[in-house]
Amino acid sequence: MELQQKLDALRGALGGLDSLMVAYSGGTDSAFLAYEAHRALGERMLAVIADSPSLPRGELAAALDFAAEHGIPVHILQTRELDDPEYARNDGDRCFHCKDELFTQMEAARAELGFAQIAYGRNLDDDGDLRPGQRAAAMHRALAPLAEARLGKQEIRTLAREAGLKVADKPASACLSSRIEYGRTVTAENLGQVERAEDAMHALGFLHVRVRHHGELARVEIAREDLPRALTLPMLDRITEALRPLGFVYVTLDTEGYRTGSMNDVLPVSAIGPAR
Repeated sequence: MELQQKLDALRGALGGLDSLMVAYSGGTDSAFLAYEAHRALGERMLAVIADSPSLPRGELAAALDFAAEHGIPVHILQTRELDDPEYARNDGDRCFHCKDELFTQMEAARAELGFAQIAYGRNLDDDGDLRPGQRAAAMHRALAPLAEARLGKQEIRTLAREAGLKVADKPASACLSSRIEYGRTVTAENLGQVERAEDAMHALGFLHVRVRHHGELARVEIAREDLPRALTLPMLDRITEALRPLGFVYVTLDTEGYRTGSMNDVLPVSAIGPAR
């Protein structure tokens, strides 16, 4: 299908709905979906943000700013996935329990506020990744309009760019829990550690970065094009000085650089046990 045909299919599907709540994180996919849903449905759509310690404060602020810029109505849900032992134990199904909490709360809000359906920003490319959250979405019958319109990630970025949306080239930003090694209990404390560490790396000028939490060790992933600037003795000292006070005894730089989903490299280790 041509890109315009896919966009027309998306708009036709959204316009045919009675009303819709969109799971909205502020990332490119969910922001584009919320934007198009609002264009199609006006006040009959609502963007829903799941707020918890796993959402960086900067991401929450950016999501609210984007919605305000485009007049998109927003509702913030305080999700409590950290209270769920199945989530906190942090095995390969963590994302399932997170999305189950999100969609359970969205369904309750949908019934209370009188919306007909819920949707999320899955795109066609997501089907090839490890995405336990998709099982939760299917269980709650959440719609995936972008995937149904056969739109992939780069196509969504292109359409967002053509619409003048500032999220078009926004880097992927998974929740903070994705930085905690599998088997290590997810807590508000170690999520805060990661958030402060990534803020510190951003302050040093590294925008595409992940700080992976391995207990006493912080494994820092930096975009490969930025590695030459990182690999100088003065900058290595600055990185160490920034991260060690946050509670990391050791700070290491990952030579493969920044990449999404690197924690999944260890899977499957069938039900990874607790880290000690």
